[in-house]
Amino acid sequence: MQRASKTGGCIAARPAATRQVTWRLMHFDLVDLRLYLNCLQTGSITAGAGLSHLSLAAASARIRAMEAALGVAFLQRSRRGISPTPAGQALAQHARLLLRQVERMNHDLAEYAQGFKGQVRLLCNTAALTEYLPELLADFVRQHPHISVDQHELTSLRITHALRQDAADIGIVSNAVDTRDLQTRPFRDDPLVLVLPQEHPLSSLPQLRFSDTLSHDYVGLSASSALAVYLEEQALHSGCRMQVRIRAEGFDGVLRMVARGAGLGIVPKATIERWQAPRTFKAVPLNEPWADRKLLLCARSFEQLPACAQTLLGALSTPDNR
Repeated sequence: MQRASKTGGCIAARPAATRQVTWRLMHFDLVDLRLYLNCLQTGSITAGAGLSHLSLAAASARIRAMEAALGVAFLQRSRRGISPTPAGQALAQHARLLLRQVERMNHDLAEYAQGFKGQVRLLCNTAALTEYLPELLADFVRQHPHISVDQHELTSLRITHALRQDAADIGIVSNAVDTRDLQTRPFRDDPLVLVLPQEHPLSSLPQLRFSDTLSHDYVGLSASSALAVYLEEQALHSGCRMQVRIRAEGFDGVLRMVARGAGLGIVPKATIERWQAPRTFKAVPLNEPWADRKLLLCARSFEQLPACAQTLLGALSTPDNR
């Protein structure tokens, strides 16, 4: 008996050819997909077979079977090697997505075996990582012992790219980056301020532009930190480079070095407010639009996040934590 589906007010049988293609597609297995991607990566079926731990004959047979299943060529073969056809490019895109999902499933199931119910992939910029998240995340994992949090520091721009590619669940970014195709929620106001030694030539000025400071030495963060990269970009927009004389690990280190006269520094206002030792430095607002930052929680879709990620999102969005 033919399977039927409703179309409008009529019952229409699905074409036999469509049913046959659908049935055959179910026989594309993970070995086929990994083999196909390995062939594209290496540029030849021979090398792809080796990378997949298959003989050349077995690999060739699998590729031919995949093409025969749909009646379309996935690879263009030449003396120089292989390249994907338009259909092959579409297959590669879906294969990568499926294999990423399988890897994520395996990881999540491994977490279950270790006593975790899930893991949240969280990407954040320097200020969020150091100023706002330590206590929040400590409270979260204590209150939710079956959820782990995998957090990494990246620049806001790279975080948005990672979210679009489904390489993370939640990001915390500056409002300076384009988030139009992502969903966002407010997280924190995070203005940046300039800190100077008390006897610095610029310390008598009530406000400063970033360009006014670039002829002076700076105490910077690690060159790989998200904020260090961000500040270097702003300096280049001004047509200059920052003169970083020494680098510190963390905002507290920057303040301590500035206080000892090593140079200027730029830190979040929250760092100044948290500082408990006597202030032997001066803090001056930066008269720059990019320094008046707001941090945003963002994701591709808050509603489609895994349950464990939605739990963390709720904790980060709680008014008591803002």
